[in-house]
Amino acid sequence: MSGIDRIGAAFTGCGRRAALMPYLMGGFPDLPTSLAIANGYADGGADLIELGVPFSDPLADGPVIQAAGTAALAAGATLDGVLEIATELSERLPVVLMCYSNAILARGTEQFVADIAAAGVSGLIVPDLPLEEAPTTAENCAAAGVAFVPLAAPTSTDERLTAIGAAAHGFLYTVAVAGTTGERGDESAYADVIARVRPHTSAPVALGFGISTPEQASAAADAGADGVIIGSRLVREAAEQDDPATACRTLVEQFAEALR
Repeated sequence: MSGIDRIGAAFTGCGRRAALMPYLMGGFPDLPTSLAIANGYADGGADLIELGVPFSDPLADGPVIQAAGTAALAAGATLDGVLEIATELSERLPVVLMCYSNAILARGTEQFVADIAAAGVSGLIVPDLPLEEAPTTAENCAAAGVAFVPLAAPTSTDERLTAIGAAAHGFLYTVAVAGTTGERGDESAYADVIARVRPHTSAPVALGFGISTPEQASAAADAGADGVIIGSRLVREAAEQDDPATACRTLVEQFAEALR
Protein backbone atom coordinates (compact mmCIF):
# COMPACT_ATOMS: atom_id res chain seq x y z
CA MET A 1 0.00 0.00 0.00
CA SER A 2 1.39 3.39 -0.99
CA GLY A 3 1.59 6.27 1.43
CA ILE A 4 -1.24 7.97 -0.45
CA ASP A 5 -3.41 4.88 0.00
CA ARG A 6 -2.52 4.61 3.68
CA ILE A 7 -3.61 8.19 4.29
CA GLY A 8 -6.86 7.61 2.40
CA ALA A 9 -7.58 4.50 4.45
CA ALA A 10 -6.92 6.44 7.68
CA PHE A 11 -9.54 9.04 6.75
CA THR A 12 -12.16 6.57 5.58
CA GLY A 13 -11.59 4.01 8.32
CA CYS A 14 -11.22 6.21 11.38
CA GLY A 15 -14.68 5.33 12.69
CA ARG A 16 -15.25 8.88 13.91
CA ARG A 17 -16.75 12.06 12.50
CA ALA A 18 -13.26 13.21 11.53
CA ALA A 19 -9.79 11.68 11.53
CA LEU A 20 -7.48 12.82 14.33
CA MET A 21 -3.98 13.99 13.38
CA PRO A 22 -1.83 15.19 16.30
CA TYR A 23 1.40 17.04 15.58
CA LEU A 24 4.73 15.99 17.06
CA MET A 25 7.97 17.99 17.01
CA GLY A 26 10.57 15.39 16.13
CA GLY A 27 13.38 15.33 18.66
CA PHE A 28 11.57 17.31 21.35
CA PRO A 29 12.55 17.26 24.13
CA ASP A 30 14.91 14.58 22.76
CA LEU A 31 14.63 11.80 20.19
CA PRO A 32 13.73 8.89 22.53
CA THR A 33 11.13 10.94 24.37
CA SER A 34 9.57 12.21 21.17
CA LEU A 35 9.20 8.62 19.97
CA ALA A 36 7.53 7.76 23.28
CA ILE A 37 5.16 10.70 22.82
CA ALA A 38 4.37 9.51 19.30
CA ASN A 39 3.53 6.05 20.58
CA GLY A 40 1.35 7.72 23.21
CA TYR A 41 -0.49 9.48 20.39
CA ALA A 42 -1.06 6.15 18.65
CA ASP A 43 -2.21 4.48 21.87
CA GLY A 44 -4.54 7.40 22.55
CA GLY A 45 -6.43 7.05 19.28
CA ALA A 46 -4.58 9.06 16.63
CA ASP A 47 -5.36 8.06 13.05
CA LEU A 48 -2.32 9.78 11.50
CA ILE A 49 0.58 11.75 12.92
CA GLU A 50 2.11 14.95 11.60
CA LEU A 51 5.81 14.72 12.36
CA GLY A 52 7.72 18.00 12.35
CA VAL A 53 11.38 18.38 11.39
CA PRO A 54 12.93 21.09 13.59
CA PHE A 55 14.21 24.12 11.71
CA SER A 56 15.87 27.35 12.77
CA ASP A 57 13.46 29.69 10.95
CA PRO A 58 9.97 28.10 11.04
CA LEU A 59 7.92 30.91 9.53
CA ALA A 60 4.57 29.08 9.77
CA ASP A 61 4.91 28.29 13.47
CA GLY A 62 3.98 30.25 16.57
CA PRO A 63 6.05 30.55 19.76
CA VAL A 64 5.22 27.15 21.29
CA ILE A 65 6.33 25.12 18.28
CA GLN A 66 9.22 27.49 17.56
CA ALA A 67 10.55 26.94 21.09
CA ALA A 68 10.19 23.17 20.75
CA GLY A 69 12.11 23.20 17.47
CA THR A 70 14.88 25.28 19.00
CA ALA A 71 15.13 22.90 21.94
CA ALA A 72 15.15 19.87 19.62
CA LEU A 73 18.01 21.31 17.56
CA ALA A 74 19.95 22.11 20.74
CA ALA A 75 19.46 18.50 21.84
CA GLY A 76 21.00 17.27 18.59
CA ALA A 77 17.96 16.47 16.45
CA THR A 78 18.67 16.00 12.74
CA LEU A 79 16.58 15.06 9.73
CA ASP A 80 17.99 11.53 9.83
CA GLY A 81 17.13 11.24 13.51
CA VAL A 82 13.55 12.36 12.86
CA LEU A 83 13.31 9.84 10.01
CA GLU A 84 14.31 7.11 12.46
CA ILE A 85 11.22 8.05 14.46
CA ALA A 86 9.16 7.92 11.27
CA THR A 87 10.47 4.45 10.47
CA GLU A 88 9.32 3.03 13.80
CA LEU A 89 6.09 5.00 13.93
CA SER A 90 5.04 4.16 10.37
CA GLU A 91 4.59 0.55 11.41
CA ARG A 92 1.64 1.69 13.52
CA LEU A 93 -0.04 4.46 11.51
CA PRO A 94 0.58 6.86 8.61
CA VAL A 95 3.22 9.54 9.18
CA VAL A 96 2.95 12.90 7.43
CA LEU A 97 6.25 14.77 7.55
CA MET A 98 6.17 18.56 8.01
CA CYS A 99 9.44 19.97 6.76
CA TYR A 100 10.66 23.37 5.60
CA SER A 101 12.13 23.62 2.13
CA ASN A 102 15.74 24.23 3.20
CA ALA A 103 16.12 20.61 4.28
CA ILE A 104 14.81 19.44 0.91
CA LEU A 105 17.13 21.71 -1.05
CA ALA A 106 20.14 20.77 1.06
CA ARG A 107 19.70 17.08 0.28
CA GLY A 108 18.32 17.47 -3.22
CA THR A 109 14.64 16.89 -3.96
CA GLU A 110 14.97 13.45 -5.52
CA GLN A 111 17.19 12.11 -2.73
CA PHE A 112 15.09 13.72 -0.02
CA VAL A 113 11.89 12.12 -1.28
CA ALA A 114 13.62 8.77 -1.71
CA ASP A 115 14.87 8.96 1.89
CA ILE A 116 11.50 9.82 3.41
CA ALA A 117 9.78 7.12 1.37
CA ALA A 118 12.37 4.58 2.58
CA ALA A 119 11.57 5.67 6.14
CA GLY A 120 7.90 4.82 5.61
CA VAL A 121 6.64 8.41 5.44
CA SER A 122 3.19 8.55 3.84
CA GLY A 123 2.87 12.28 3.15
CA LEU A 124 4.82 15.52 2.98
CA ILE A 125 3.85 19.08 4.01
CA VAL A 126 6.18 21.95 3.06
CA PRO A 127 4.67 25.17 4.43
CA ASP A 128 7.18 27.54 2.82
CA LEU A 129 7.10 26.00 -0.66
CA PRO A 130 4.93 28.17 -2.96
CA LEU A 131 2.62 26.29 -5.29
CA GLU A 132 4.47 27.67 -8.32
CA GLU A 133 7.72 26.13 -7.07
CA ALA A 134 6.22 22.82 -5.94
CA PRO A 135 5.93 20.72 -9.14
CA THR A 136 9.33 19.03 -8.83
CA THR A 137 8.70 18.02 -5.24
CA ALA A 138 5.14 16.95 -6.00
CA GLU A 139 6.24 14.87 -8.99
CA ASN A 140 8.94 13.10 -6.99
CA CYS A 141 6.44 12.42 -4.22
CA ALA A 142 3.90 10.98 -6.66
CA ALA A 143 6.53 8.69 -8.16
CA ALA A 144 7.42 7.41 -4.68
CA GLY A 145 3.80 6.97 -3.56
CA VAL A 146 4.12 9.78 -1.02
CA ALA A 147 1.20 12.21 -0.73
CA PHE A 148 2.10 15.82 -1.42
CA VAL A 149 -0.08 17.90 0.91
CA PRO A 150 -0.42 21.61 0.09
CA LEU A 151 -1.90 24.22 2.42
CA ALA A 152 -4.96 26.35 1.73
CA ALA A 153 -5.17 29.63 3.63
CA PRO A 154 -8.27 31.65 4.53
CA THR A 155 -6.85 34.46 2.40
CA SER A 156 -6.44 32.31 -0.74
CA THR A 157 -8.48 33.44 -3.74
CA ASP A 158 -10.94 31.05 -5.37
CA GLU A 159 -8.65 30.80 -8.40
CA ARG A 160 -5.72 29.83 -6.20
CA LEU A 161 -7.82 27.40 -4.17
CA THR A 162 -8.66 25.58 -7.40
CA ALA A 163 -4.96 25.17 -8.19
CA ILE A 164 -4.10 24.15 -4.63
CA GLY A 165 -6.97 21.71 -4.44
CA ALA A 166 -5.95 20.04 -7.69
CA ALA A 167 -2.41 19.55 -6.35
CA ALA A 168 -3.54 17.88 -3.12
CA HIS A 169 -2.94 14.18 -2.60
CA GLY A 170 -3.92 12.36 0.58
CA PHE A 171 -5.64 15.43 2.02
CA LEU A 172 -5.73 19.21 1.79
CA TYR A 173 -4.30 20.97 4.83
CA THR A 174 -6.77 23.77 5.45
CA VAL A 175 -5.59 26.62 7.65
CA ALA A 176 -8.40 27.69 9.98
CA VAL A 177 -7.15 31.18 10.78
CA ALA A 178 -4.73 33.67 9.28
CA GLY A 179 -1.36 33.76 11.03
CA THR A 180 0.99 31.21 12.54
CA THR A 181 0.26 28.06 14.52
CA GLY A 182 -0.89 28.51 18.10
CA GLU A 183 -3.77 28.07 20.52
CA ARG A 184 -6.82 30.23 19.84
CA GLY A 185 -10.31 30.37 21.24
CA ASP A 186 -12.56 31.15 18.27
CA GLU A 187 -14.11 28.41 16.16
CA SER A 188 -16.73 30.64 14.51
CA ALA A 189 -14.90 30.71 11.15
CA TYR A 190 -14.48 26.93 10.76
CA ALA A 191 -17.62 26.35 8.69
CA ASP A 192 -16.93 29.26 6.34
CA VAL A 193 -13.33 28.19 5.75
CA ILE A 194 -14.30 24.60 5.01
CA ALA A 195 -17.20 25.65 2.78
CA ARG A 196 -14.83 27.81 0.71
CA VAL A 197 -12.26 25.05 0.27
CA ARG A 198 -14.50 22.02 -0.25
CA PRO A 199 -15.64 22.74 -3.84
CA HIS A 200 -12.04 23.10 -5.01
CA THR A 201 -10.72 19.62 -4.16
CA SER A 202 -11.66 15.96 -4.21
CA ALA A 203 -9.23 15.22 -1.37
CA PRO A 204 -10.27 15.06 2.29
CA VAL A 205 -10.19 18.43 4.01
CA ALA A 206 -8.19 18.52 7.27
CA LEU A 207 -8.44 21.62 9.44
CA GLY A 208 -5.49 22.89 11.48
CA PHE A 209 -3.99 25.99 13.16
CA GLY A 210 -5.56 27.12 16.41
CA ILE A 211 -7.53 23.99 17.36
CA SER A 212 -6.54 23.48 20.98
CA THR A 213 -9.47 21.96 22.92
CA PRO A 214 -11.65 18.88 22.45
CA GLU A 215 -14.60 21.23 22.08
CA GLN A 216 -12.92 23.01 19.18
CA ALA A 217 -12.07 19.67 17.58
CA SER A 218 -15.73 18.70 17.83
CA ALA A 219 -16.74 22.04 16.34
CA ALA A 220 -14.36 21.45 13.40
CA ALA A 221 -15.98 18.06 12.75
CA ASP A 222 -19.44 19.60 13.03
CA ALA A 223 -18.36 22.22 10.49
CA GLY A 224 -17.53 19.47 7.99
CA ALA A 225 -13.80 18.81 8.44
CA ASP A 226 -12.71 15.33 7.37
CA GLY A 227 -9.69 15.59 9.65
CA VAL A 228 -8.62 17.66 12.63
CA ILE A 229 -4.98 18.61 13.29
CA ILE A 230 -3.85 19.42 16.84
CA GLY A 231 -0.43 21.04 17.26
CA SER A 232 0.59 23.69 19.78
CA ARG A 233 -1.63 22.39 22.58
CA LEU A 234 0.08 18.99 22.50
CA VAL A 235 3.56 20.46 22.14
CA ARG A 236 2.87 22.64 25.18
CA GLU A 237 1.71 19.58 27.11
CA ALA A 238 4.97 17.80 26.25
CA ALA A 239 6.95 20.82 27.46
CA GLU A 240 5.11 21.23 30.74
CA GLN A 241 4.73 17.67 32.04
CA ASP A 242 7.25 15.44 33.82
CA ASP A 243 5.89 12.40 31.95
CA PRO A 244 5.09 13.87 28.53
CA ALA A 245 4.25 10.58 26.82
CA THR A 246 1.55 9.68 29.34
CA ALA A 247 0.22 13.24 29.53
CA CYS A 248 0.00 13.56 25.75
CA ARG A 249 -1.67 10.17 25.42
CA THR A 250 -4.34 11.28 27.89
CA LEU A 251 -4.91 14.50 25.98
CA VAL A 252 -5.14 12.69 22.64
CA GLU A 253 -7.70 10.34 24.17
CA GLN A 254 -9.81 13.38 25.03
CA PHE A 255 -9.62 14.71 21.48
CA ALA A 256 -10.45 11.28 20.07
CA GLU A 257 -13.48 10.99 22.33
CA ALA A 258 -14.68 14.44 21.25
CA LEU A 259 -14.66 13.30 17.62
CA ARG A 260 -16.79 10.21 18.22
